[in-house]
Amino acid sequence: MNPELQSLLARLPTQDAVLVRVLATRGSVPRDSGAWMAVWADAALPVLGTVGGGRLELDAIAQARALLAGTAAPAVRRFALGPALGQCCGGEVHLQFERVTAADGTALVPRLTEVTTPLALFGAGHVGRALVQVLLTLPFQLTWIDSRDEVFPAEWTAQVVCEHSDPVQRAVADLVPQTRVLVMSFSHAEDLEIVAACLQRQRTRADLPYVGLIGSHSKWARFQARLRERGFSDAELAHITCPIGIDGIADKRPAVIAVAVAAQLLQGCCGAAAAQA
Repeated sequence: MNPELQSLLARLPTQDAVLVRVLATRGSVPRDSGAWMAVWADAALPVLGTVGGGRLELDAIAQARALLAGTAAPAVRRFALGPALGQCCGGEVHLQFERVTAADGTALVPRLTEVTTPLALFGAGHVGRALVQVLLTLPFQLTWIDSRDEVFPAEWTAQVVCEHSDPVQRAVADLVPQTRVLVMSFSHAEDLEIVAACLQRQRTRADLPYVGLIGSHSKWARFQARLRERGFSDAELAHITCPIGIDGIADKRPAVIAVAVAAQLLQGCCGAAAAQA
């Protein structure tokens, strides 16, 4: 469950809110259908979520507070993002305004839960930790795996499935289909075994769309030689991405690597979604 939805459910027992959702769009718009925000009558309480910012969002917040004050009714309103709102997108957005209470909490969870992509992160070192901080804000269902049980930070265990696996590569067999995989364990020996397990699963099931290995071109060259000795073909090895991260970022700080890798993952997920659409 994402942090914004958790905050919404935590606040509802003490104060009703208005849920504002993007129902439909046309043309160029700042957020897609399904985006939402929650608004309270008390202006001191921060709004949760966003439907696009700018004048559109200011007008939507005013409409929501009017509904809470009893001077407006639940409705669906059309907003044209042109000169009238001072936004140059040029499209239009249909927003739904709905009062929600604590009694609606259970029903809100499936309605507001994002569709997420399963992602397995092997390795809880410096880069792994930096990646988790970024990935927690993105639409991924994260499983964090390491052969060292004591390395997982306690502050994230409620939001991430942390799995101790020894040997670490054994966890590959249990990944849900269509899981993206990132390999960055504390040792090259473990990395090699994880990659080999992913290639073996890909050979038999072909259900790991992305397998990324942290490291340099020289590391990958050594790995390829060892994997060929195990019987993997060049075509199979081509399924591995190494180095990882979008091109053009050479900085080796963990936080920078994390952003570059997260961007690459999003490129793959968004590209797949666009192809399906």
